Order: sequence, then structure tokens, then C-alpha cells
Amino acid sequence: MYVNRSQTNIPQHLGIIMDGNGRWAQQRGLPRFAGHQEGVQTAKRTVEDCVEIGIKILTLYTFSTENWCRPKTEVDFLMRLAEKYAMQELPDLQRNGVRLQLVGSREGLPDSLLGTLDEAALQTKENARLILNLALNYGGRAEIVDAMKAIISDHQQGNLEVSQIDETTFSHYLYLPDIPDVDLIVRTGGEWRLSNFLLWRAANAVFWSMPVLWPDFRKEHLLEAIAIYAKQIGGGNDNA
Repeated sequence: MYVNRSQTNIPQHLGIIMDGNGRWAQQRGLPRFAGHQEGVQTAKRTVEDCVEIGIKILTLYTFSTENWCRPKTEVDFLMRLAEKYAMQELPDLQRNGVRLQLVGSREGLPDSLLGTLDEAALQTKENARLILNLALNYGGRAEIVDAMKAIISDHQQGNLEVSQIDETTFSHYLYLPDIPDVDLIVRTGGEWRLSNFLLWRAANAVFWSMPVLWPDFRKEHLLEAIAIYAKQIGGGNDNA
């Protein structure tokens, strides 16, 4: 499938729930770690595909606040994998004009991982072709709660009046206040749930789930989702 930019609406902000690594490995008689490693390769390809297509912001649901309940060996592996990705992919991120950012709570993440991500963010901060948000230790409800805490703190300090609080003000207290709402959320693995992903920013997003497991996700699947998005926004809202 080929996307003609002159005829098709491209989402500015794409969010992906990368589901199915474990099932992919299980189907092949491999340990879950192998599925996560293959999922990283898929993420690398997808970043390059988004740059080529013209998507401006990509948010990958990398590790949720609920994922801490997984076995410690798996959690530790995922932390090392995220750190390794940030270190090894930095040259390609620079070459492709990709700006890397962390979205989520820093609390509980290993210091070495935070240091690597902070360094990668610093080195890529001037890149403008694609903003890549790694949603790491992220939860949509936690983001909203943290925003409310910050709002209450500013109000108590006399920096914010209750009359000033509206949806725009609230958005400024989210983890990445300069990032626009998500336009399209794609979930692999066949589940039809948001799973606590970008809850505030997903208010008007098109959601599309596909049965393909994340390690098997390819450019044609991305283009399929973009075509669904274009059809949805092209048809307008007939529910009024």
C-alpha cells in the first residue's frame, strides 16, 4: 500500500501500544526475552518508517506502570534493553533527525537508564524531523494525578487561581506539555483496549487494533492504520 501525501491525511501524532512480544516468542518456543529483543528491531524500523512517511510525533508505549508486576528478571531485562536502545541507536537518531524524549515518571527507573536517556535527549534536542517519545514507567491515570498535584501546589503557593484552571491550563501540567494530542493510536496483538495509554491526550484520537503481533509489525501495517485514520477523519463526525 502506498500513501500519497497529497491525497491522504497523515496523523501528526501517532501512538503505538506495542503488544505481543511474549506471545510471538511463545509461538516459536522461545523465551519472552527473545520477543522483547525482536520488538526493539520492530521499533527501530517503525521510527524510520514514520520519518519517511512524514509523521511528526511518535509515542511508543514501552513500559507501563502496571508492568512492574512482571517477574523481576523480565523487568530488569526490559530496563537494560531500553538503555541499550538509547545508546546504540543514537547515531541513527541523529542521522534521521529524530529527537528522543522520555515521557513517564522517573521514580523507580534505574539511574543508569535515566542518565543514558537524558544524554540522548540532550544530544538530539535540536532534531526536528520526528519527536520520539518513549513512554517508560508511564500510566495515563498517574499522569493525570501528577498534573493535579502540580496544579494544587501552584494554587497553594498563590501562582494559580481556580478561575484559571481549564482544559488548556490542565494540559500544561502533563508530562510533555508542548506535545499535541494524539491523532491515531495503533495497538498490535488484537486487544481493543487503551490500557491506560495517553488517556487525556486520546480524547479525539482514532483507535485501531490489529491482530499482528508487535515483532511482526511492518510498514504495510502502519500504512493500513494510516489509511483507516484518513478514512475516519475524512468522513467527519456524523454523530451530532
